[in-house]
Amino acid sequence: MSDHPDIIFRNGQIMTLERSKPVASAVAIREGRFIAVGDDEDVMPLAGSATRIIDLKRRQVLPGLLDNHTHVVRGGLSYNLELRWDGVRSLADALDMLKYQVSITPAPQWVRVVGGFTEHQFVEKRLPTLEEINAIAPDTPVFLLHLYDRALLNAAALRAVGYVRDTPEPPGGEIVRDASGNPKGLLIAKPNATILYATLAKGPKLPLDYQVNSTRHFMRELNRLGVTGVIDAGGGMQNYPEDYEVIQKLADANQITVRLAYNLFTQKPRQEKEDFLKWTSSVKYKQGNDYFRHNGAGEMLVYSAADFEDFRQPRPDMPPQMESELEDVVRVLVQNRWPWRLHATYDKTISRALDVFEKVHRDTPLTGLNWFFDHAETISDESIDRIAALGGGIAVQHRMAYQGEYFVERYGARAAEATPPIKRMLEKGVKVSAGTDATRVASYNPWVSLSWMVTGKTLGGMQMYPQCNLLDRETALRMWTENVAWFSNEEGKRGRISVGQLADFIVPSRDYFRVPEDDIAFLTSHLTVVGGRVVYGEGEFAEHDDNPLPPAMPDWSPTRTFKGYGAWGKPDGAGRNSLQPLNYRNMAACGCATSCNLHGHSHADAWASSVPASDPKSFFGALGCSCWMA
Repeated sequence: MSDHPDIIFRNGQIMTLERSKPVASAVAIREGRFIAVGDDEDVMPLAGSATRIIDLKRRQVLPGLLDNHTHVVRGGLSYNLELRWDGVRSLADALDMLKYQVSITPAPQWVRVVGGFTEHQFVEKRLPTLEEINAIAPDTPVFLLHLYDRALLNAAALRAVGYVRDTPEPPGGEIVRDASGNPKGLLIAKPNATILYATLAKGPKLPLDYQVNSTRHFMRELNRLGVTGVIDAGGGMQNYPEDYEVIQKLADANQITVRLAYNLFTQKPRQEKEDFLKWTSSVKYKQGNDYFRHNGAGEMLVYSAADFEDFRQPRPDMPPQMESELEDVVRVLVQNRWPWRLHATYDKTISRALDVFEKVHRDTPLTGLNWFFDHAETISDESIDRIAALGGGIAVQHRMAYQGEYFVERYGARAAEATPPIKRMLEKGVKVSAGTDATRVASYNPWVSLSWMVTGKTLGGMQMYPQCNLLDRETALRMWTENVAWFSNEEGKRGRISVGQLADFIVPSRDYFRVPEDDIAFLTSHLTVVGGRVVYGEGEFAEHDDNPLPPAMPDWSPTRTFKGYGAWGKPDGAGRNSLQPLNYRNMAACGCATSCNLHGHSHADAWASSVPASDPKSFFGALGCSCWMA
């Protein structure tokens, strides 16, 4: 075995997050780990004749981003089937995307818009109507999921799922009906998302080889955004081990480009203990390798403790059996030394769960188990202190960037000022990290999360948090890098650019520390490296990309056309208004949904101009561009 590095990256501006050496210019990597971090003159002499050398061209380098809570295993299986409205800034553009996709989707396939967006991101500030969807798609089933509060189904989709006048109301949900009792095409989650899960599950699925292709394309999209690792929180309708076959195939073929630690999520109400007894006897904690590894239990431990985050509905009260059912499962986990994560939106749920954890701790200490709560939007100071005393953590996600307007409408702006209170959590010394909860209630884009923590704004532009509750950029970045390592029990192994750690890093499209705050959400990665391998490269780094993929399957997949966040595959279509912060600001300022080829969205500039187009009464001004027709 050679002592020389496999690869050296030089001539960069590397933000290491090491306090003793915060900036470097070069790194050397061997067998997937950093073996040297320093200046070019220190690192370059390590090169051997076979060492690959890549010039970073004085670009900024950051540690790879780690998502503390996402659903890549489930999301990857259907990514190529989904028309993603993540980041699309106008409903008009979104409907244009829908119209195109309907035109190429063969029967009996559906067109699915499965979360990752909020109506507030659109300049129109609304969802499409059922009339609009039916006009676009009279014959092709369309299923449109908005967060976990509702789904819109056109007439063809209602026929496909078999919802008719005599269909009974499902538990936990409502089928909205007309005066004659016929389903209208609107499903409401009351108080949980079961009806949305169950209806979506009725749609066609991809065959296994297509699911493998789909998951690879999802991972590449995450790499494009700078994500090098995730903790997968399981999910509804995601069974173990059946639904993990695809990710296992990728692991066996060394084709995973996003490191994945997975938690096991029970699927059987009132039978949760049996699930965890079976799993703890057949799966070893940390089973796997640095690319695909078991990470414990959750986020669903027992259904009686699940308070879904639909702020359009009142806070749900957990049933009286919550404590006894949760205790049964937690005792199984503690006895087997499995850590866990527990979905909990409201402090009331957290407080009751802590009663259980404290009771178990008195009998069998939780010391050394990296257990944590997810979400915790309304957590109290008392609950934070109780978590700290038990040695637990809190994994926050940017769901409020998507639902902040609904929260304020129900509880008021004052109540929303610290939801969740990240700064207080950090001040109290609790382990805290950040993520997305993608792909349904929020987008998988990490930069939206970073922007939310730094600016305190929703995607709709509403200022939720006062300055005293905002994070500085370095703290926010640490929430997405070194802080996440505790939650996957990998402290000291990942999250910084440091000798001995996993060699994962990115080159952001612009300087993260210097771009205007409102531009953070529009960053991507131009170079993404996982284990020393270039898994994504574009622009001046495209020649180094070691991760070519076959085209998205099937050939009519929305992924082939629109690619991903902000419809970046269509820079002259929906992407035109979604990929540039300037365009978005112009759209928001003028309030219209379309731009013209001459003025874009700079209508005010056109009106103030001295050229003939500034006169809306002239022939050129009145008819020569679409600004005046909008």
